[in-house]
Amino acid sequence: MRKRLLLILMLAGITASYVNGQNAAESLLDSESKLSIGGYAQIDYNQPLSSDVHQNGKMDIHRLVMLFAYRFNDRTQFVTEVEYEHVKEVYVEQAFLNYRINPWLNFRGGLLLIPMGIINEYHEPATYNGVERPNLDSKIVPSTWREIGAGFTGNVQNLNLKYQLYVVNGFKSYDDGGILRGSDAFRKGRQKGAESILTHPNLSAKIDYYGVPGLKLGLSGYFGETQTSLYDGIAKDDSALEAKADSSVVGMNMVGLDGRYSIDGWVFRGQLNYASLSNTNQYNAFTGKDVGSELFGYYLEAGYDLLNGQKTEQKLVPFVRYEKYNTHKAVDGIEKNLAYDRTDITAGIGWWLAQGAVLKADMQWFGNEATDDFETQLNLGIGIWF
Repeated sequence: MRKRLLLILMLAGITASYVNGQNAAESLLDSESKLSIGGYAQIDYNQPLSSDVHQNGKMDIHRLVMLFAYRFNDRTQFVTEVEYEHVKEVYVEQAFLNYRINPWLNFRGGLLLIPMGIINEYHEPATYNGVERPNLDSKIVPSTWREIGAGFTGNVQNLNLKYQLYVVNGFKSYDDGGILRGSDAFRKGRQKGAESILTHPNLSAKIDYYGVPGLKLGLSGYFGETQTSLYDGIAKDDSALEAKADSSVVGMNMVGLDGRYSIDGWVFRGQLNYASLSNTNQYNAFTGKDVGSELFGYYLEAGYDLLNGQKTEQKLVPFVRYEKYNTHKAVDGIEKNLAYDRTDITAGIGWWLAQGAVLKADMQWFGNEATDDFETQLNLGIGIWF
């Protein structure tokens, strides 16, 4: 009954000030310029707070990202996103060719963001509340999740629907040892388009509905298996080595619901994700890992723009977010780790000086079922998006 009530509340009033807005890549695709440039940046200060010990704070240029798009003609475009993390790490987050077949059908191929939840596609700092992204989008989804593949996307305007359908490669679960783990499930297995291996093609899909003013609802799914280096080079009739390779693969079925709603200065956001994993008993026994067989999590968030109704482009949004996520919702052949059943509470404020420039401050409390104590952290941040 509690889960049913939670789902109804989330879908009915499911924070961002750009509820039906575009992300950076979509904005560049809509540009009529031959060459378009965009970018975003996130600068953070994180200070753990404890009454017992001194703890150093961390100051970090968390992300500095440049986006480029080139329009070959009215139908054909290329978009890429190059990210510098923590100053010294360089990643390509997107790199895809988009070909418009007709107004409601586009072919897209390359390095693609998996359309799961909200943050994975809308991760620019000026599009969400809080200095840090929700931990649900770190431990379960996990952002920023991208794969190499191809498929179709489009916008059916008379039905108020946007859809995406891709065939992609998947997480790497084994390479000279097990990669996945119970604490954050698939996060370490992201291949990020860097010399990715493919042993099993996977399917990713999402439908977004935007037919009610201020409301956007999403239903997403991801289905397939992980990738492993153990299949490479083994004879097709070697059943022993093939069985060993099979033990290094984890099957994955993930579904997600998400919603955003904005009305009269109020902004609401919610997300729910569930994943069922197969072969985890064999995988854990083979690799010595502790991957759960079910993952589950959700968050609900509400905020209010104190400057709503005033003649200004600025926004001042206090907000609160409640997260509950468990990477050991169920296990097979191992004991549940209660520390993986976590609860996070975030409360803070964001001051949008302009649409793409925001100052943020919040407090976070992190708890889990293995302890009665909550860890506390102060966060301050600057977010930029253009």
